[in-house]
Amino acid sequence: MSNTKTSMRAEELFALPDDGFRYELVKGELRRMPPSGGEHGVVVVNFTVLIGQFVKLNAPGAVFGAETGFRLASNPDTVRAPDLAFVRRERIPEGGIPREFWPGAPDLAVEVVSPGDRYTDIEEKTQDWLDAGTRMVVVVNPRNRTITVYRSHTDVIRLTESDLFDGGDVLPGFTCRVADLF
Repeated sequence: MSNTKTSMRAEELFALPDDGFRYELVKGELRRMPPSGGEHGVVVVNFTVLIGQFVKLNAPGAVFGAETGFRLASNPDTVRAPDLAFVRRERIPEGGIPREFWPGAPDLAVEVVSPGDRYTDIEEKTQDWLDAGTRMVVVVNPRNRTITVYRSHTDVIRLTESDLFDGGDVLPGFTCRVADLF
């Protein structure tokens, strides 16, 4: 009897029928993402509205919602879907936004911690984003009302409600109060 485990490819994930769940593909392994709670949803919308308005007015690129998959690696394939993402205009292909998964990492990936998330899962996602070339990863923790900003594996800052978040060189000119996310 063979105990061979087959890896799923990004194309197979994209072709899955909609069953009401969100999935990610990590090194060829399909992972079902549990539904998020209300607090999580409010934070995602608040951050998306703030960044979305800035991008709409200043046109520096495109904002992507939580359902958007980014193909971070191949053979085995990894497709992650952050809660919010941004890609600079100069990285958008001439033909426009791809219909399939975005090929590569976004410039900004935002992950909002849900009550059921384990620290190791958030850490793994953050490392995957950075390893794939994401220039800024923001982890929002609604429970303690903080955000942790990763610009690299070693350039990490933690901001509290009283702090101001700025987009740095990823979203130049964008700022918001951390408190406005909650």
